[in-house]
Amino acid sequence: MSKYDIIVLGSGPGGYVTAIRASQLGFKTAVIEKENLGGVCLNWGCIPTKALLKSAQVFDYLKHAEDYGLSVKEADKDFGKVIERSRGVADGMSKGVQFLMKKNKIDVIDGFGKLKPGKKVEVDGKEYSADHIIIATGARSRELPNLKQDGKKVIGYREAMSLDKQPKSMIVVGSGAIGVEFAHFYNSMGTEVTIVEYLPTLVPLEDEEVSKQFERSFKKAGIKVMTNASVEKLDTSGKGVKATVKTKKGEETLEADIVLSAVGITSNLENIGIEDVGIVVDKDKIIVNDWYQTNIPGYYAIGDVVPGPALAHVASAEGIICVEKIAGEHVEALDYGNIPGCTYATPEIASVGMTEKQAKEAGYELKVGKFPFSASGKASAAGTKDGFVKVIYDAKYGEWLGCHMIGAGVTDMIAEAVLGRKLETTGHEVLKAVHPHPTMSEAVMEATADAYGEVIHL
Repeated sequence: MSKYDIIVLGSGPGGYVTAIRASQLGFKTAVIEKENLGGVCLNWGCIPTKALLKSAQVFDYLKHAEDYGLSVKEADKDFGKVIERSRGVADGMSKGVQFLMKKNKIDVIDGFGKLKPGKKVEVDGKEYSADHIIIATGARSRELPNLKQDGKKVIGYREAMSLDKQPKSMIVVGSGAIGVEFAHFYNSMGTEVTIVEYLPTLVPLEDEEVSKQFERSFKKAGIKVMTNASVEKLDTSGKGVKATVKTKKGEETLEADIVLSAVGITSNLENIGIEDVGIVVDKDKIIVNDWYQTNIPGYYAIGDVVPGPALAHVASAEGIICVEKIAGEHVEALDYGNIPGCTYATPEIASVGMTEKQAKEAGYELKVGKFPFSASGKASAAGTKDGFVKVIYDAKYGEWLGCHMIGAGVTDMIAEAVLGRKLETTGHEVLKAVHPHPTMSEAVMEATADAYGEVIHL
């Protein structure tokens, strides 16, 4: 039997990052992966979707070249090559993880790992043991009883990024990040897209003003938006799909080539030996403490299989905290109130902290400021005037309670707010920190100035 200090089950952005940090800390480490190094994120999620969205953005630029004083004749796309580019980007990233495994002297064990009592894992009949076993098996597209995926007419995110041919029409069910990113991509490529959301607004976890702006932008782009609506049943017997959608006005039948189900995710916990070991699970999530220890000593869990935001950067942070605690280092528990969320459609959305509604409900007296990109010199020059930055401060102490952005490139801007909140920066300090001109990032300072009644450019 092969013996390790740490075995990581799963090699997504939680698993492979955990393994590398463990190796850096001097642990003899192995990672077990049943498919491709990098997991869903690198192979079928975060990275290849961003490649698709970049193609969509370039195509949009070509279609609107005249807005920039340029002439492009008959701009067109090759859907197959767009998909091929995305797969190439994903393959390159996965090879990068292979290199990192070798560089850090981490053993990669190919196959399906099953947990055993006594701090062991079995892979294809062979047993491996470790002092510490970290579960990082991630999640997959959730299936609803009335939205059964067949991989052809009713698909999940995985099939959505590798279709053989572009559908003429598509119904997207669910308007979280996955749903709206694919809705934007396929709409940009020329597919007729309808998005169906059960709740009253698109991207329902975001600040209400952001959701309203986003819905306006989607409608302006030609996407049909149905909120307060649910898909009750699907008929796939014909050439395409007929969807019965329940709305406040009654039932409506929609027809499309394909339905994309983007109604959330399900943890990958089946058949990995959770019950054999006796690890406690509640509502599809493994229960852990602040250091990601399960109820069974020597077994830990991180990422999408534990409660908290199912985000790649959260899984990575959790894994690093987990192994640093095992190594006896001084570590702080992760602040789940300061996790940035990003949506990469057009316009982009980025947010951290409380929404205005949440801050009011928590009893804070607020200073709220907004700065629209229509007043930004950089946004005007770039032709990306849609959107705004909204900041929320505690009126009494100036604590930065929340920051919400919608517009071009805001996913690269949100880190300022994350760092500011981590350092307990006040609104006054943000206001007095000189921001470069002309940039989109100025909008953070300007929104803060608006909150304090000192805005210059509005």
